[in-house]
Amino acid sequence: MATDVHKPAVTRPIPGVPDPDDEKKWGRVTTPRTLLSRALSIPLILGFSVFLPLVVAIQSGDGQHDAAFWLQLLLTMYAGARLSAMVLTSRRKLLQGSFWLFVYMAMGVAPLAQAVLGRVPTPVVGPRSDLTLAIGLVLLGCLAFDVGVLLARHRPTGLAGGSRKEEKPVMAHKRRLQLLTVLAFLGSAAFIIKLGGPSVFFSSRQEIIAGIEEAGVSNGDGQAGQALLRGFGTVPALLALLLYTRWLITSKFARRKVSIIVTWSGLAALNLVVNNPISNPRYWFLTVMFALLFTVFPVSAAMYRVALSMAVVIALLVFPFADRFRYDEKNYKPVETTSFLEPMALKDYDQIGMFANTITYADSGPGHSYGRQLAGSVFFAVPRSVWPSKARDTGVMVGQWMGTINTNLSSPIWAELWLDFGTLGMGAGLLGLGYAAARVDRRYAKRATRRSPPGSLISVVVPLVAGYSFILLRGPLLQASGRVAIAALCLALVATYRTDKDVTLR
Repeated sequence: MATDVHKPAVTRPIPGVPDPDDEKKWGRVTTPRTLLSRALSIPLILGFSVFLPLVVAIQSGDGQHDAAFWLQLLLTMYAGARLSAMVLTSRRKLLQGSFWLFVYMAMGVAPLAQAVLGRVPTPVVGPRSDLTLAIGLVLLGCLAFDVGVLLARHRPTGLAGGSRKEEKPVMAHKRRLQLLTVLAFLGSAAFIIKLGGPSVFFSSRQEIIAGIEEAGVSNGDGQAGQALLRGFGTVPALLALLLYTRWLITSKFARRKVSIIVTWSGLAALNLVVNNPISNPRYWFLTVMFALLFTVFPVSAAMYRVALSMAVVIALLVFPFADRFRYDEKNYKPVETTSFLEPMALKDYDQIGMFANTITYADSGPGHSYGRQLAGSVFFAVPRSVWPSKARDTGVMVGQWMGTINTNLSSPIWAELWLDFGTLGMGAGLLGLGYAAARVDRRYAKRATRRSPPGSLISVVVPLVAGYSFILLRGPLLQASGRVAIAALCLALVATYRTDKDVTLR
């Protein structure tokens, strides 16, 4: 009689218990206790995608209820539904979450409030049809982003019949981190001395701009010197602080070393000077806070949800009034409003309007730039004395064409891509952005766990990129390029694939 061969039992997922295979694929999987209950999920979805947009839409105002209005309402509801999906997901999707948070507030709720009131922070100089087209193109870009996310779910299988080889994690080199720390102190010290001392950083942004002009690094249209001074004065200090924070949180060895604690304290004090909310734009300080929050709480699903949900409240109630330190006492004018919609029509939410102005600008004669704007952003450090025809900031260029006094205007990524490559290029660019965001989020969820080593760079880089994405999405790209390039140089300096204990953090 033949002996029975015991076959391994087929395991099936048990409701309420995380699937081990899913945990291998994604990293730490949150348990049902960390998920929002259905009683809270439904109000959240309805609140973001239905209730808040309709509350804004039914307010009294002088706006027209035409095709642009209804298309704007549709865009707001769509972005609200996608943001709700990001909040309710069982996995932390920082890049996708920050994208939909920006779209919901800056391209959704705020422009909807402007459409209701009939007022915009920046004049829309073209015909109403250009505004309608701009809203439709933003919605098309959002759909392309989602298509890219869907495509990212189909992972390559590697060699035929074999599994894909596990990639080595990128780690922070201990000695090079010390070198980055020295660079951070030197760069920030030069920034502080050049502007006249630490006290300037606690006055106003107006004083900072005046100090940069007096230092002779901001001449005419050339902004490369200013970008480099600001970048080396702020970015290495922030990156070093994030890496040391991550080291202290995840390593008992680091918490017992006095030298590491002293270095972290020095970096924290340095960042309080150069990266405080008084002397920096609100979007940059938002980057600092976002990066610090998810470096300190890298695996907290609850913190991820609270951050995305509370960010909507902050964007509505706090962000429009957060420019208190932009001007000195003599030039500051408090905002007086009679409606909660008015601050969104008076402040920085000009992205939809500026996209419409970009369309009008291109139609007026210049047409598409076919990559010239992007080339100017990539090679931002080349001085205009060497490259006289280098592209200007898209927002500045369109603002000068409009004849505005203040040319510090936004140029959202939709407008940048459309001006360079047209509708198809914009769609392809947003599709690629969605694909990249989904792949990076997947890798982050897998690598940024409680068991990940202290020197894992992805645990620091992804929160930083997620925070800085607000600046990249708002634009102009040329203004944002300086800090991106400097951050890339700093990360290249400390990155290593070696895992020896005497090389990486432990």
